[in-house]
Amino acid sequence: MSDLLATVIADLEAESEQLDSWVESLDADEWSSITTPEGWTIAHQIAHLAWTDEASVTAITDPEAFSEGLKIAAANPAGYVDDAANKGAKTPPAELLQKWRDGRKRLARELAAVPDGEKIAWYGPPMSPTSMATARIMETWAHGHDVAGALGIVPPQTDRCKHVCHLGVRTRGFAYLMRGEEAPDVEVHVALTGPSGDLWTWGSPEAEQRITGSGYDFVLLATRRRHVEDVDVHAEGDDAAYWLTIIQAFAGLPGNDPRRVSEDAT
Repeated sequence: MSDLLATVIADLEAESEQLDSWVESLDADEWSSITTPEGWTIAHQIAHLAWTDEASVTAITDPEAFSEGLKIAAANPAGYVDDAANKGAKTPPAELLQKWRDGRKRLARELAAVPDGEKIAWYGPPMSPTSMATARIMETWAHGHDVAGALGIVPPQTDRCKHVCHLGVRTRGFAYLMRGEEAPDVEVHVALTGPSGDLWTWGSPEAEQRITGSGYDFVLLATRRRHVEDVDVHAEGDDAAYWLTIIQAFAGLPGNDPRRVSEDAT
């Protein structure tokens, strides 16, 4: 296992432990707290993470079974994820929490064992084990953010969000693809400031199209948790500006566009 993969797996566990600490003492009623406009509860959020970890393990250990799952997903692209979350949310909270804990530990072991250079099939493009671990951080970060909001918790801003920034940049073309559009052949330079004050950059600094601002807020955009006008992220150039309105760091359909904070207040 490479040092990079070991670091990403460790950060994934840290992100998971943080969310775990927020939900481990909740009672049954609190597990039913609504976390999204679509009606997902905390139970839905944890069920989704547990299900996705299980799917990731299957993709690594049983590619044929995962391929069959892809066919089912293709037949029901709008409801496949929700159906799994609805089913998992019916599990008793203690059992659901333990399932998530066991699944994420197994996934860490399986990711560490993937041979160097081998790609893992997924609902989007095939991924390296490092990319898959990064995607799991993204999912855990995003769904953890939803849970924190429902519980009135202000999530700590850590440099673990850099992994999600990287994924958001890498999936630029995919964001266009999921909307049936073609990405412009224009380079965008991205320069973001992490919570610790470090500067994170992607792309040529000579590019005319630019994205600058907060790394943490960029992740809120990339996980479609905030409207572009409600974050400290700024674009120079029409292509860069449009990208910020469609950015998504996750596989699958983009879902509803985030509402502005001012709209939620009315």
